[in-house]
Amino acid sequence: MTFKEKYGPTALVAGASEGLGAAYAHALAARGLDLVLIGRRKEPLEERARQIAAQYGVKTLPVRCDRSSADAVQQIRDVIGDLPVDFLVYNAALSYIGPYLATDLSTHNGIAAVNMLTPLSILHYFGGKMVEGRRGGIVIMSSIAGFQGSGYLATYAATKAFGRVLAEGLWYEWRPLGVDVIACCAGATATPNYIRTKPGKASPFEPTPQLPEQVAEECLKRIGRAPSFVSGTGNRFVSFLMRHLFPLKKSVTIMGDGMMKMYGIRP
Repeated sequence: MTFKEKYGPTALVAGASEGLGAAYAHALAARGLDLVLIGRRKEPLEERARQIAAQYGVKTLPVRCDRSSADAVQQIRDVIGDLPVDFLVYNAALSYIGPYLATDLSTHNGIAAVNMLTPLSILHYFGGKMVEGRRGGIVIMSSIAGFQGSGYLATYAATKAFGRVLAEGLWYEWRPLGVDVIACCAGATATPNYIRTKPGKASPFEPTPQLPEQVAEECLKRIGRAPSFVSGTGNRFVSFLMRHLFPLKKSVTIMGDGMMKMYGIRP
């Protein structure tokens, strides 16, 4: 059975303009799925849709959406109507790097909205439709930052823990109903957003950032086999050390010290 036969003909990818979302869009189009592409910026999103349609011969529908808004799902439905969504990738995320109190509360609220509240509403609506039809697949992008507290990345890391735990719970609930759910816990990934932050090296033992295409392919091959996973061999090794061999206090300290070194942060 092909991927398309198993899950259905149409995928929705949130955060599809560039980086990991674009990588998922290409990977799903290569598997023959038509795409609903969700993004914040109209021009890059429409260009991505045109490029994928021309390259793979699939249908693409770009949908501009403010994912920090409480009516994000309605914004999507206003464009796609009753079009069935058979596979869902929620990759969109906001982050803030720096001391927690050095930015306004509105920044943290925005991160919580995009990374937690909007996924809840999208999963409730589109996931609910999949459960009704007894078929579908859902990818929630998480992060290894969400396995322990991460100083100077505190809110982002906390929201990524939320996404992973939510996906794991729904994996259990929806697996008997024909819907596969997986959380992909990525490490550093060479996306445009990551590169724009100009990170330094936290440690000589730090894994090389993965390419977005590597993460997307690994996840699409693993869905249906586990509730969550850490992408990349190097990331799995580091994650094992941090979660199973080091005391929690040391793991949290390593994360905070690493952020300070990478970004030249002074407490």
